[in-house]
This record gives sequence, C-alpha cells and structure tokens, in this order.
Amino acid sequence: MELCFLGTGAGRPAKNRNVTSIILQFAQSPHGLWLFDCGEGSQHQLMHTPYKINRISHIFITHLHGDHIFGLPGLLSSRAFQGGTQPVVLFGPKGLKQWLDTTLSISQTHLGHELEIREIEEGVIFEDERYRVEARILEHRIACFGYRVVEKAQPGRLKVELLKEMGLTAGPLYGRLKRGEDVVIGDGAVIYAKYVTEPPVPGRIITILGDTKPCAGAVELARNADLVVHEATFEAALKEKAKEFGHSTTKHAALTAKEAGAKQLFLTHFSSRYNDEDTEKLVEEAREIFPNTEAARDLHAVKIKAVKTQI
Repeated sequence: MELCFLGTGAGRPAKNRNVTSIILQFAQSPHGLWLFDCGEGSQHQLMHTPYKINRISHIFITHLHGDHIFGLPGLLSSRAFQGGTQPVVLFGPKGLKQWLDTTLSISQTHLGHELEIREIEEGVIFEDERYRVEARILEHRIACFGYRVVEKAQPGRLKVELLKEMGLTAGPLYGRLKRGEDVVIGDGAVIYAKYVTEPPVPGRIITILGDTKPCAGAVELARNADLVVHEATFEAALKEKAKEFGHSTTKHAALTAKEAGAKQLFLTHFSSRYNDEDTEKLVEEAREIFPNTEAARDLHAVKIKAVKTQI
C-alpha cells in the first residue's frame, strides 16, 4: 500500500501547496486507486505522479467545503476522456449527489461510465474480502467525516518444512491449506490447516481525517492505526482561532494520535500563512507530544509496509 499527498494546503492553493487530495494505492487487483477528497487542481497534481487517473475506482469525500471538492467534476470528466470506462463509487455527506449531478448536468459533462454516489452515515460504508472502510462524524463547521481503512488479517505462512516431512510437495493442496481448508492426502490421513500454518498476519490500518476540532470520533478512527493523516491548520499558539473555525493545531493532532495509540502521524491541511520553513517548526511542536510525526508534502508518497508472509 502507498499513500500519496496530491495537496496539503488549507482553504486555497498556495505556491508551495495545492489544496487537499490524497491517493491510496493498493498492490492487489482489482482495488487500483482510491482518492480521498479532490480539491481544485487535483487532476493536475496527479499528472506529476505515476498514478493513472483511469484506475481510480473509489472516491471518498470528507465534507463539502470547496477546497475538498472543487476538483471533482474536472477529474471525473478527464477520467472519461482518458478511457476510464470502469464504474466509480463516490462516498460522501448528504448534498454531494445534488451538487455533482447539477454541475455535470449544467456543464453537459457525460462521463461514459457508471457513477454510483453513496451519501453516507456513520458506520461501515464499504467492505469486501480484503478491506473494510468505516466512517465517523468529526466536529467541523459543516457535516464532515473521517475514514478508517482496515485491511483484514491475512493467512499466516505455511510451515513448509513440516509439510515436506509429511511427504506433501508444493501444489494445489498448499493453496487450500493456506486458505484454512483441511485436506485429505492419498492414504486417507487428514492434514489440519491450523497445525501447519502460522497465526494470521494482522492487516494494516490507515486513518484519513477530514477537517476537525479535537473530538472523540477522530480518536476512535485512529485507534491503533499504522498511519494517521490529521489536519494541523494552525500552530499551537493559535488554538482559539482553530476552535473558532473548526480546525486543529499541531498539538491537537499529536494528542489525538497519542490517545489513539497510533504508530505514525502525518500532519496536513496547513494554513497558507506557513511556508516550507515554517512547516518544520509545526512538526517539532507535534513531536513534543507524539515523536513519530511527519509533515505531509505535496506529491510525497509514503509506503505502508506489511509483514511479509511466505509459502
């Protein structure tokens, strides 16, 4: 899995930052690319990455402020122009469908592929055999969600040497055992999968939060996460301004990660008042509380490593 920040600024684009958008890439087919928020200029940022726009299959919108959605009609239109024919599933707050349907209709934009818009509430909003996505309401000026992407536990490695001692060589039976199925071999003996496999490998957890003040929902979404993306619009000294506008400071983000027992924190959604040199000072504020903190940078990709399994 790989996370790439297409934009890390708040409110409006700046010379050194675009507005919010994040790509999550999966190694496994058919998941392809998931997009979280789509501020103005997101498709242009995408052109500076190796990711292909027509591989975007799921889009998750945190809230309907312009710096998180104004790039969406253009991105969907370009996706269609570039041969994107596979369906797209779009998740977000109530009102997203009305806004996008109206924009596409009035501009006479025809996508040429199915677009399913799911206006969500709290809870599990997506699940398949490999991943689950949970959403919770955050505390902002308008309805805003955070998302928790959970990779389900994967089968543990096979005890190959033990199987060889039993006279079983690599082949289809190995696959069945790894899937947790018991198998019967030639002499009628049963090989029980639980005895020839290591314990399951825990999946990774990625938490991507929308704009928010400190709140319980953010902590629950970030609980034991491998990586948390949390807004840090303001420095710690501006905590009253952050509260007024429904945002967080660097230390608010760090406290959330610490309380949640997260492993790594990336700060994003920086006010345009901060330049690149200021960003390091913002990170240092957060590290006083949560040492494993980094600042997100436009077009910076982060690999989220998994425990390797062997067969």
